[in-house]
Amino acid sequence: MRFQIPSWLPPLVVLIAAVALRSVDPGVVESIRLATFDEYQRIKPAAWVDAKVRIVDIDDESLARIGQWPWPRTKVAELLGRMGEMGAAVVAFDVVFAEEDRTSPKRVIALWGAAADDPALGELAARLPDHDEVFAEVLRQVPSVVGFPLLAEPTDRMPAVKFGMSFAGDEPAQFLARISGPGARANLPAIERAAAGVGSFTADSDRDGINRRVAMLVLVAPPGREAKIYPTLSLEALRVVQGATSYIVRSSGASGQTAFGEHSGVNAVRVGQAVVPTDGNARLWLRDTGPVPQRVVPAWKVLAGEAAEDALEGAIVYVGTSAPGLRDIRATPLNREAPGVELHARATEQILLGEFLERPDWATGAEVLWLIALGTVLMFMLPRTGPIWCALIGGVPVAVSLLGSWIAFDRWGLLLDPVFPGIATVALYLVGSLESFLRTEGERRAVRGAFSRYLSPELVERLAADPSKLKLGGETRDMTIMFSDIRGFTTRSEKMDAEQLTRFINRFLTPMTTVIHDHRGFVDKYMGDAVMAFWNAPLDDPDHARHAALAALGMIEALAALNVAMTAEAQAAGEGF
Repeated sequence: MRFQIPSWLPPLVVLIAAVALRSVDPGVVESIRLATFDEYQRIKPAAWVDAKVRIVDIDDESLARIGQWPWPRTKVAELLGRMGEMGAAVVAFDVVFAEEDRTSPKRVIALWGAAADDPALGELAARLPDHDEVFAEVLRQVPSVVGFPLLAEPTDRMPAVKFGMSFAGDEPAQFLARISGPGARANLPAIERAAAGVGSFTADSDRDGINRRVAMLVLVAPPGREAKIYPTLSLEALRVVQGATSYIVRSSGASGQTAFGEHSGVNAVRVGQAVVPTDGNARLWLRDTGPVPQRVVPAWKVLAGEAAEDALEGAIVYVGTSAPGLRDIRATPLNREAPGVELHARATEQILLGEFLERPDWATGAEVLWLIALGTVLMFMLPRTGPIWCALIGGVPVAVSLLGSWIAFDRWGLLLDPVFPGIATVALYLVGSLESFLRTEGERRAVRGAFSRYLSPELVERLAADPSKLKLGGETRDMTIMFSDIRGFTTRSEKMDAEQLTRFINRFLTPMTTVIHDHRGFVDKYMGDAVMAFWNAPLDDPDHARHAALAALGMIEALAALNVAMTAEAQAAGEGF
């Protein structure tokens, strides 16, 4: 007995594979999901609302007017002092000041090698102000935050800690592996002491190089030493501007957090009055606005006094660069060449305005359940409704997925993936349709093979199109049955050898069978020279008696023509017939 695979088994295998693939979440699946979210932002980018966040941009024009970077610390101090005079609430530097200023008098004279031979120069250098000290003094006067990058190599000195940090729920350090490093390039100790805050400006891009999320916390974990969690520049600027002293990090397992026993990671970070929802790796989803000219003030205008007097009034100001030569260009969903400082500014705007994009902990589970529901319905519909109706019916929930995902994004800022469930459903539909097609074609081939010798091609195709018309268990019905044979066949056959007899029988049976088929008859069997045929089975034929009678008359006519032809052939060969 031949084993037949159940029609639901191939789609079930595809469904299980799709669920397993989504659970593993390989890079290609994540890329499709993220590309969908990018497209949402392109369709409807965030509207810019002035939240008093500004960027003082060290752009190409500023470099052309003031000189190459790094500028002397006295010039940076002048820039900072001018921002303080313009009323900046806090100034955060997307720049690290890790080495002593090489333009300081004592370092310049040392480079000349003249101090040892000329004591007067040495005394002069000692009396002249050190540029780093000048900068540190202004840092004390203007609320400021200095930044640092993470490094791939361990460093001797950790950045200064200017804040307290408490945790609720799971220890957050275990979730920060994606945004961590064994070392960090700290600022000069004097500069860190003078600054009100210290935060990391390390960017975190996805596999395709696009920055869709801005880290709120990073981990510096030097080998053999205690690891420390630091805030990033945007979060530290918010702490300083609010006069807050510490952070509260909420992770899975904290009171009020539903994780169903899963260690899903960081949920939110609180600083002062601001609560920042994050993904499990303590990153804020970027709700992109694209470039906004009103947000940016060129540094040269601030130094030259040409910026509007109220341009920085009460603002959180980030100092960064858009100059391509300084290599701080990042890709965002709406801008493939965005200055890195723009990420910090936009993150701060989102927090101040309460505009968030969130992919909640339950999103993946909901998507998998939706996929299972779609797949199960489709899997059992295919054998019953056929591929065309199934495509129409199955397309509705796929459309609902897309529409629901868009509404969730547009109204509530939720990121729910409609694409993978849709792709998996299409794959399941294709496999199910292919299985149904192969099974149907197999049945049709079997019908054609079984009946092609006994039925007319027209009747065979009707049976192949609807094999259900065959009732293999048998049934009772009225039928017309016809028998025919050749008069005197036994005597005649004794005069023929085997080869002649075969030709003779084939010559007779072929036209007889054709006539029977032409009148919708079924040849049941050949018995030597005899033919048995019947009508009204296996397909219904309400006029079966008439068709059988017409077939008999047709066979007589065909036989007459056959006798004439065979007589002529025998006479030509000098034989009798």
